[in-house]
Amino acid sequence: MTASGALEAIALRKRTEVDQLRCAEAALWAKAESLPPAPGIRTTLRGGAIIAEMKRRSPSGGVLRSTLDPLAMAAVYTTCGVAAISVLTDGPDFGGSLDDLAQVRRAVDLPLLRKDFTLDPVQIAEARVAGADWVLLIVAMLDGDALDQCLAGVARSGAQAIVEVHDVDEARVALAAGAECIGINNRNLQTLTTDLGTFARVRRAIPDGVVCIAESGVRSPDDVTRLVRDGADAVLVGELLMRAPSPETMCAAVVAAAREATES
Repeated sequence: MTASGALEAIALRKRTEVDQLRCAEAALWAKAESLPPAPGIRTTLRGGAIIAEMKRRSPSGGVLRSTLDPLAMAAVYTTCGVAAISVLTDGPDFGGSLDDLAQVRRAVDLPLLRKDFTLDPVQIAEARVAGADWVLLIVAMLDGDALDQCLAGVARSGAQAIVEVHDVDEARVALAAGAECIGINNRNLQTLTTDLGTFARVRRAIPDGVVCIAESGVRSPDDVTRLVRDGADAVLVGELLMRAPSPETMCAAVVAAAREATES
């Protein structure tokens, strides 16, 4: 299956999940709207921040850390001084669940990103109820007015959104929709290969007032240094930490690299 075909399959699966949420939609929104506002991305992600991600596997990387303990990993990340934690909640492709997110929420006070494939605002309400502060909205999967609807759902729930793009055209779509935080994914959706140069190319098309996060392709602390110097307000690091024999040592190294790149 091609990468674009894989995205279509994921979208079909997520549509089924959305349909299953409809019966609980009113209750989810009532709960979500009663929660205090999420921590602001703009105030949290400054000065070369690190968003540390946890996931058991991925379509491009295969098995990463099958024995992942979300609580233990959250403690490691918190000790290392990351700015936020990203939790993969998709089951079939990443081995995650909303229970992972809920566990981490009970253990830490850091902002939590629900990393999943959001197609409908009801998933945002679900994310908030499970403990998420921030949600990922992928431009490539949100056609028509779906992005606008999801951003409205973000505002309604008191959440914050990271709007993910892969090229300049998608960045323009995100900006036109009013995105205040854009995640630039260095992974090519057609080939699944990564190119760290993608971040710098797309970053030049985004105004300085918009928070920019570099995603995918980080294989070393030196890559973090490069991305911060290229203008990243934050770098999302996942696979590097999941594959590391000592996630704590590697996490400390990437946090230090981001900080030093900002100060130099």
